Amino acid sequence: MRHQPVVIIGSGLAGYTLAREFRKLDAETPLAILSSDHGGFYSKPMLSNAFAQKKTADALLAKDATRMADELKAEVRAHTSVAAINIQRRQLSVNGETMSYGKLVLALGADPIRLPLTGSGAEAVLSVNNLDDYRRFREAAEGKRRIAILGAGLIGCEFANDLANAGYTVDVIDLAAQPLGRLLPTDAGVFMQRRLEAAGIVFHLGTSIQQIDRAGSGLRLNLANGEMLEADVVLSAVGLRPRTTLAAAAGLQVNRGIMVNHLLQTSDENIYAIGDCAEVEGKVLPFVMPIMQAARALAPTLTGNATPVCYPAMPVAVKTPACPAVVAPPEPGVAGQWRLKQDVDGVKALFEDADGKLRGFALLGAAVAEKNGLAQLLVQ
Repeated sequence: MRHQPVVIIGSGLAGYTLAREFRKLDAETPLAILSSDHGGFYSKPMLSNAFAQKKTADALLAKDATRMADELKAEVRAHTSVAAINIQRRQLSVNGETMSYGKLVLALGADPIRLPLTGSGAEAVLSVNNLDDYRRFREAAEGKRRIAILGAGLIGCEFANDLANAGYTVDVIDLAAQPLGRLLPTDAGVFMQRRLEAAGIVFHLGTSIQQIDRAGSGLRLNLANGEMLEADVVLSAVGLRPRTTLAAAAGLQVNRGIMVNHLLQTSDENIYAIGDCAEVEGKVLPFVMPIMQAARALAPTLTGNATPVCYPAMPVAVKTPACPAVVAPPEPGVAGQWRLKQDVDGVKALFEDADGKLRGFALLGAAVAEKNGLAQLLVQ
């Protein structure tokens, strides 16, 4: 078993971080990384704040597949399609061939959620979920002026701020009553909105897109509230859906994501899942810090030293320079209430349970300076 290959499907942050951690512990076991794209390494979080820095897709690519293979002493297969997993034989169907594995790690990532849009311009709506998507988006926005963003969540607001800083006219549409509606209490969301509006972003909240039609060289957006917007490019940023199809077809247990235990082990003892595709004991954690913690735990597990993943306090930094923000959302289902302190420079919102214990926080503006101190007080 030890000399059968460890195979990682996926070359994103989760896959490559795990590969690095694994190689720190085991330099001999064959390691293969299967990538559906070019297989190069880049920082996905940088995609939402690269326009203002005038960074092209090529500039964001840190290392190509060949260099990653050399550094990791691994086989990196670019543009590789995995059609099926045979659990009983521990084999993969890869580009029409059969590939064996000793341990298999699913680092498949997630797909952008596509809204059921209608109209002649619906197919022109873009999403940015990887480097190739970013390249297409940059090309579409080249020489244009007006960009509409569907979704006022974390990624939507980051793109909006970045594009506004790059000189674009930006409209943001969302059904929620405020930006970052799932992360921020109401007053904090309003503070974020005002700061982003001061940067030139126009919000259309409490409404949705009814239809998108082509209008000359641009697009016309008809909103449910009766508004009509013109845009050159429309970007959808309404969320991600974990990729579970391959796992489900193999007979692995899936729910919102691929279900794993505290060892990141699926319902098959030789298969693991990590990153955006994984549902870790009921939680889907599509952020950088959980991925890093998971990789550091799974690497020793793959070498025979079973190590459960433990998540410390993991505040999420929102990359909106017009309104810096750090959020540690409370666990779903935790009863409590927000206490909020606000002045012209920032917002400090604390979520406390019935016993007065800190279970989450949101810091905006100048209040982000308190992140480290509050993170140490969080009850997990």
